[in-house]
Amino acid sequence: MTVNKPSSSSKRVPGNKRAALLAGCAVTVLLTVSACGGGTASTTNKDGFAQAAQKDGALTVWVDATRMDAAKLYQQQHPEVKLEIVSYDGDANGSNYLQTKVQLFNRTGKGWPDVVFSSQNNEASWAVDAGFAAPLNKGLVDAATLGKFAKGANDVCTVGGTVYCLRNDLSQAVLWYNAPLLKKFGYTVPTTWEEYQQVGEKVAKEHPGYLVGDAGDPFTPEIYLWASKCGANHITGPKSVSVNTTSEACTKMAKLLDVLIKNRSMSISGVFSTDFGKNQADKVLLMPGPAWYGGAVFKDTLKVPAKQIAAAPIPQWQGDGSPSTGNVGGGTWLLSQHSTHIKAATDFLKWVTTDNAYQAEKAPGFPAYAPAAEAWLKGQDASGYFASDLSALTTAASQVWPEWGSGQFSQEAIWAATVKPGITQGKSIASLLPAWQDSITKYAQSNGYKVSQ
Repeated sequence: MTVNKPSSSSKRVPGNKRAALLAGCAVTVLLTVSACGGGTASTTNKDGFAQAAQKDGALTVWVDATRMDAAKLYQQQHPEVKLEIVSYDGDANGSNYLQTKVQLFNRTGKGWPDVVFSSQNNEASWAVDAGFAAPLNKGLVDAATLGKFAKGANDVCTVGGTVYCLRNDLSQAVLWYNAPLLKKFGYTVPTTWEEYQQVGEKVAKEHPGYLVGDAGDPFTPEIYLWASKCGANHITGPKSVSVNTTSEACTKMAKLLDVLIKNRSMSISGVFSTDFGKNQADKVLLMPGPAWYGGAVFKDTLKVPAKQIAAAPIPQWQGDGSPSTGNVGGGTWLLSQHSTHIKAATDFLKWVTTDNAYQAEKAPGFPAYAPAAEAWLKGQDASGYFASDLSALTTAASQVWPEWGSGQFSQEAIWAATVKPGITQGKSIASLLPAWQDSITKYAQSNGYKVSQ
C-alpha cells in the first residue's frame, strides 16, 4: 500500500538541513508492513489520560527525511513490530503541517499517527489543548529515564508540570571554524563579539571572498539575536509573550551583522542554498551555528574535507559575565493520545530518544539524552573528521539563554517573511528591527497571545 499526501511545508536541518532540504517534500508512506485500523469510542483512563481501546495492527510513525534512518533502524532491530513509516516535512520552517492535519483528524475522528517527530520545539503549545499529545510522565515513561535528559531539554515539552513530548537533540549554537585556514591567515579564534567583528573586518580587507558567518537562513535570529540576549521572544505565560526587538542587546547585534554583511565577510545566501554550496563552500573561515552544523552542513552538504572543521564556544559580549548562546531546532517526539498501540508506541518513543544504536551511533545532532550524548561525542572524536574534540558543544548545552521561548508561532516564519526580504533588498537589519517587532506582535496576537514589551 502506498499513500501520497501533499505537504504544505515551506529549515532547520537536522534540525536544519531540514529547513532547506525538506521544504516541499511530499508525505509518502515509504515502508508499510500492515494497515492500521480506525479509532474507537471505548476508552480507559490510564497513565493520565483516556486511552482508546488497544488492538493489533501497524504502528504509524511520522518522521522527516533526516529521521527516516531512525525509524528504519528500529524496524530492522524489531522485526516483530508492524510498522508503517510516513515521511513528511517535519513542520520545517514552521509549516504547521502537523497541526493542520491533527485538526482534520480531530474533526473526522481518525487518521492520527501513533508517534510523530517534529523539527519544531513549540508543538506542545497547541498539541496539548488539541488533545493530541499524550502525557508521558504519568506512567508511560519512568522518572529514571526522564531524569537522564539534559537539564532543561524537555522544558519545551512541559505544560503545567506534565511532560508531553521528548526532545530528540539539542541544537545549541557554537562557533564553528576552519582550523588550518585560520592558522594560515594568522587569526585566532575570537572569544568576544567585538573580536569577532574585528576578524570579519580584517577578512574583508585581507582575504576578500572568505566568510565569518551567514545571515541568509530563516533561523538567523536564533543563532545571533538569541545568543545576544535579544528579548524578541520571551514567553512569559501559556498565552503571553514579551517582545522587545529594539533594546541594546538587539541593536548591537544587528549593527554587527550589518557591518559584516556590507563588507561581504558575511553571506546572505543561506547555508543550504545552491549559491552557497557552489560559490562559498570552501570560503568559510568562521561560522556561528548549531550543533548539527558539524555533520549536516560541513560534512554532508558542503563536503568540507576531514581535519579542517573545529568548534569553539560562541563569542560573548565583552564584560558580560553570564555566557549565553542560542538554539536552532533540535526537534521533539510526540505520542498520540488516540493511539490504539500505546505499548508499542511508548517502546518506540523511548528507543528513538535514548538508545545508543540510533542516538549515539547514527544521529546527526547532539542527543538530548545525556548518556547518549556522551557516547555520541566519543563517536565524533573517533570518526577522525573534526580537527579537534567537540567539548565546546557540551559547554554550550547548558548556556542556551532561557528567555527565548517556544511559542505557538514560528520565529523562523516571521523572520523569513519580514526581515529576510529586506536584507535581500539591501536594507540594514537594524532598520528592520521595528518591523520585526510589529510582525512578531501580530503573529502572536493572531495565535491568541497577550503581548507586552
